[in-house]
Amino acid sequence: MNGHRARKRFGQNFLQDTRIIQDIVRAVNPQPEDVVIEIGPGLAAITEPLAAKLKQLHVIEIDRDIVARLKKLPFAEKLVIHAGDVLQFDFATVAGKKKIVGNLPYNISTPLLFRFADHVDDIIDMHFMLQKEVVERMIAAPKTNDYGRLSVMLQYFFEMECLLDVPPESFSPAPKVDSAVVRMIPQPGRIGWADDFEHFAALVKQAFAQRRKTIRNNLKHEADDAQLLAVGIQPQDRPEHIAPELYVALSNKLLHNATQNESDMNGSMDGQRDQHKHD
Repeated sequence: MNGHRARKRFGQNFLQDTRIIQDIVRAVNPQPEDVVIEIGPGLAAITEPLAAKLKQLHVIEIDRDIVARLKKLPFAEKLVIHAGDVLQFDFATVAGKKKIVGNLPYNISTPLLFRFADHVDDIIDMHFMLQKEVVERMIAAPKTNDYGRLSVMLQYFFEMECLLDVPPESFSPAPKVDSAVVRMIPQPGRIGWADDFEHFAALVKQAFAQRRKTIRNNLKHEADDAQLLAVGIQPQDRPEHIAPELYVALSNKLLHNATQNESDMNGSMDGQRDQHKHD
């Protein structure tokens, strides 16, 4: 451990399996001119082999002791160190199309993944070590137990695949859960385009609010049976049985209907005003 004790509050588990490290670096495939950001470099297990292939490597680290260690590494001149919380970091401050890699602290992985959705236009790909259970939820297909809101929202933005499983003994200290490495490649529009993303996101959240209920029940204030059927959703289905593209289609359908109703209502009111003028 080179004298550094892992800190629970930062969710630190340091990767030490040489084979896994090599597999991750091979997957990232860094080229000398690439803009690469590593989240949570820790004891530099991945940092060192990445830096060896790059002219420059950006690293984001919250632990001040580790920041001090990074500054003393033999290849420190290649590092651009961003000290602080990754959840507060503005990725737009790093110019260029980026590759992002990291052993993400499990306690912040979900909010962090949602943040990356805001930067898809500036990202080439991402490779993350995560809790295996989270990776399974990210890549899950409909009609499986792991499929849910996280699956739909991330699959809206990214093509994803699980590259390798990582057992607890690959870390020090060993976590109590299995881990996995996921590759995420931005692919906007892969399940369609939401006319209003905020509406789509809110609809998905409501749809999965109570997994054991039917979609008819969960969306009773948002959509009727005719609207569900119009986009190919069976009202008696549970939310996890519905493909992600159908949620996009439903959101767009509801917005279109609302706009149409408003237009009809305005037309009707204009007609009444014209009638009064003639009277």
